[in-house]
Amino acid sequence: MPPPKSGSKTGLVIGIVAGGVALLLLLVCGVGGYLWYRQSNDDGGDLSGVVNYRQTNPGALATTHVDAPVSYPMTPPAGGPHFQRWQNCNGDVYTAPIEDGNAVHSLEHGAVWITHRPGLPASEMGKLITRVRGLSHMMLSPYPGQSAPISLQAWGYQLTVDDADDEAIGAFIEAYRVRAAIEPGAPCGGGITTTR
Repeated sequence: MPPPKSGSKTGLVIGIVAGGVALLLLLVCGVGGYLWYRQSNDDGGDLSGVVNYRQTNPGALATTHVDAPVSYPMTPPAGGPHFQRWQNCNGDVYTAPIEDGNAVHSLEHGAVWITHRPGLPASEMGKLITRVRGLSHMMLSPYPGQSAPISLQAWGYQLTVDDADDEAIGAFIEAYRVRAAIEPGAPCGGGITTTR
């Protein structure tokens, strides 16, 4: 059997080098693309105002199911004992208040619950609805008596803001929607849709 020609060895070396360069370019493009995506989808909001009850009041975040209403240490509640049924949180927009016990169960599933003072201007409401409608693990409802115009709750976390343009809203949703779940993978569909 004759020895292989040196030209075929050169071709093999060139093929291996070219393949390695192509893989390196794909890797660089992939990492660069991922970083660009993260930056372009980061609302850049300041989350320094988030109250972290997981650190400051972990005892208030019991996951027990109860039948009677609970007196929560924060308004609106951001975790704690809750009803057996969760509030549907698949981008649901409620025009009337919902039961705290059902909403808190949704937080356990990883939902972000945006609440607003009744009478919030229509322009503000439109912006909040756009952030919620059609997005899983999100819900919006009025909350009579809350001190801030807008409040966001995830299990163990709460943020209040004065207007719907605050960049911290998007940052809160990005940081805690699904990620704050106590029961990862739990559904947001199939819950109750009743209001008070």
